[in-house]
Amino acid sequence: MSFDVRAVREHFPALKAGYAHFDGPGGSQVPDVVAEAVAATMLSPLANRGRVTAAERTADDIVLAARQAVADLLGADAGGVVFGRSMTALTFDLARTLGATWGPGDEVVVTRLDHDANVRPWVQAAAAAGATVRWADFDPATGELAAERVAAVLSPRTRLVAVTAASNLIGTRPPVRAITDLAHEAGALAYVDGVHHTAHAAVHVDVLGADFFACSPYKFLGPHCGVLAADPDLLETLRPAKLLPSTDAVPERFELGTLPYELLAGTTAAIDFLASLGPAGQPRRQQLLQAMGAIEAYEDGLRASIEAGLAELPGIIRYSRAEHRTPTLLLGFTERTPAAAYEFLAERGVNAPAGAFYAIEASRWLGLGDAGALRVGLAPYVDDSDVTRLLDGLAAFVGRSG
Repeated sequence: MSFDVRAVREHFPALKAGYAHFDGPGGSQVPDVVAEAVAATMLSPLANRGRVTAAERTADDIVLAARQAVADLLGADAGGVVFGRSMTALTFDLARTLGATWGPGDEVVVTRLDHDANVRPWVQAAAAAGATVRWADFDPATGELAAERVAAVLSPRTRLVAVTAASNLIGTRPPVRAITDLAHEAGALAYVDGVHHTAHAAVHVDVLGADFFACSPYKFLGPHCGVLAADPDLLETLRPAKLLPSTDAVPERFELGTLPYELLAGTTAAIDFLASLGPAGQPRRQQLLQAMGAIEAYEDGLRASIEAGLAELPGIIRYSRAEHRTPTLLLGFTERTPAAAYEFLAERGVNAPAGAFYAIEASRWLGLGDAGALRVGLAPYVDDSDVTRLLDGLAAFVGRSG
């Protein structure tokens, strides 16, 4: 199916400010329908969830609708969708819950490709339990994380393997299913960070083999909150720390305190907006699969244009080289710093930030230290004119004397 970027852009009021946004990996711009859903919810009668008063029913309906919307987006079971303040907070909570069952001699596998939100919670939980952390390294020359690297650090004592579905720093999409299969063969659980992946491609949690899949709506046009999806039967086996009077039902037992109803309404609106980019008259899951396929093809076309333009420019180093990757480029410069490029582009209305973006292990493994490099990330509202502005800005930057 075709992708009409002009029609998409009409729904993003922020674009009227005139900036070219290549900062989507850090948080996307928001369509009007999402902001309207958040506002409408906050102006509606609301109460704690229940089915007695109208205000209670409004809150309950919002939560149930959001769970189903996320389930449709991810190919998950709505009864296993957990909401939280952020993916980071949810991962820390789950790490503490799982870590309470670990002990000396147990092992946890993390990768150097991952965002720190899928590294540090497991490292700290392992340390608290006296368990051992084993690291799977990616190839810094290619950006690839081979399944064999994970296999090499697995053992019968492995309790969990944490891996990203796509690197937020260099875009690499590792062979997640091969890795989760290896984890399961070792008797371990697989925790997949889908924050960066979910914004750029269709997600099939079962196909990925993820026992837990985490993502963030604010990376795919929604508001700031986090999501964790798992099989409800698996969640039933876990006993998180919680308040005594709070429900013991799944998935609510993992949600600490009252949920932000307005943000859940915005999450549903974001998913519905994505679905609206697919063919009408089909179930939402089918709309989403086709819409995300169209977005992926469109963004890959823009990425190819950027890479072709970069090939014509001197003094630029590309760190995003994996065969399968999201439309995310990490750039360095032979003569000047990424931070200088960030500021130079910003003065020209092009937003492409520099840093390690919490992928601190990946940045260090690439030899970039904690400073990282310039990240250029695409989103469905970026168009050809934005790409031209980016390339023109980079051309002026590398051609400019000290």
